[in-house]
Amino acid sequence: MTVTTRFAPSPTGHLHVGNIRTALHNWLLAKQAGGRFMLRIDDTDAERSREEYVDGIRADLAWLGLVPDGEERQSARFALYEAQFERLRAAGRVYRCYETAQELDLKRKVLLGRGLPPIYDRAALKLTEDDHAAKAAAGEAPHWRFLLDHDEPIAWDDGIRGAQAFEARMMSDPVVRRADGSWLYMLPSAIDDIDMGITDVLRGEDHVSNTAAQVQMFTALGATPPRFAHEALLTGSEGKLSKRLGSLGVAQLRENGIEPEAVIALLARLGTSDPVDPALDAKALAASFTLRHFGRAPARFDEAELHRVNAAVVHRLPFARVAHLLPDGMGEAAWEAIRPNLEHIGEAAEWWQVVTGPVAVPTLEDEDRAFLATAAETLAGLEWSGEVWRALTGALKEATGRKGKALFLPLRLALTGREHGPDMAALLPLIGRDAALERLRAAS
Repeated sequence: MTVTTRFAPSPTGHLHVGNIRTALHNWLLAKQAGGRFMLRIDDTDAERSREEYVDGIRADLAWLGLVPDGEERQSARFALYEAQFERLRAAGRVYRCYETAQELDLKRKVLLGRGLPPIYDRAALKLTEDDHAAKAAAGEAPHWRFLLDHDEPIAWDDGIRGAQAFEARMMSDPVVRRADGSWLYMLPSAIDDIDMGITDVLRGEDHVSNTAAQVQMFTALGATPPRFAHEALLTGSEGKLSKRLGSLGVAQLRENGIEPEAVIALLARLGTSDPVDPALDAKALAASFTLRHFGRAPARFDEAELHRVNAAVVHRLPFARVAHLLPDGMGEAAWEAIRPNLEHIGEAAEWWQVVTGPVAVPTLEDEDRAFLATAAETLAGLEWSGEVWRALTGALKEATGRKGKALFLPLRLALTGREHGPDMAALLPLIGRDAALERLRAAS
């Protein structure tokens, strides 16, 4: 059977870094096995779902290179849900309930006060057809619960957490449909996973209890449950869940100068025992992806680390990948000279300005100004070539006896206006002969 995974976001907001990690891991799991990665838009919440968020989800996945092999929308699948719901209803696996939220809350508090698990007491199962008719006549619409089988074991071998087992009698029958007829998450999700041929469900550990109920839903629908794996949720670098992680999305990442390759490199390994390797692209990361390397400890996301990974990625990006992002006139030689000093591609413009000028004239001691006057004379007599920096510094060392910092720093200050920067052997040919002579003479 072809491995098929899915990413199922609700279009009620923009994707955040936690969502992106889930999408990426499902993409990697599918691609590692040569399988399929599906996008399912969970837009059953008509009031909160927005088409702009659907477009945003697609755009964010495209920016990351996580192109789905197919897409489904839950809002287009209501007929399927209705048909499967009627099957469950006929089999007695869903039933009508009428308790209000306040009544249920009171029941939970009473049970907790008695030291008992706060699960639903199935009081609605005792209602007769006459009771239901009376409630309908009074204008009370029911919500629907899935009837868990207390005799059916709930167990699965979780791809990350290992053997899992739940007792159905210790769980509440989950509400699957509201009184207004709208659907809650669990039943439509199980129906979709069956219909879409999903073989592997990889999601956050906050869904473990949902999985326990869904295992029985799959069985009740006549299907074998998919393989489940639940990964630890992201936490901030301070070691606790952060609101920042809930708002940090692709727009913010791009605004901060983060490249998609850096996001992929970091999030692919976050939560696993594997080191982050900026040199690996998505294809290579997929080849080495395995659930066995995931741990159950919290997966810590550190923005500072993301920026470090981004810098390492930028240092490897070829000119063709970044050409459209660079300042006008900045060619491949300039990119290769400048990129080792960048953390973000956007900083290239600042260094290109150093090349094109003007640069600030440094304040120097008299002896350094005299040294730069000699440097200008020496440069004027040299043949201009790709090795001009080596020739210039070699001649000045021999003529003045200077070496090390005393030799190189005044030259760098005069030519770039900065104490640090790209390799001058690559930078000087870009600056050009006339501009270099002008800068040396101005500083002297």
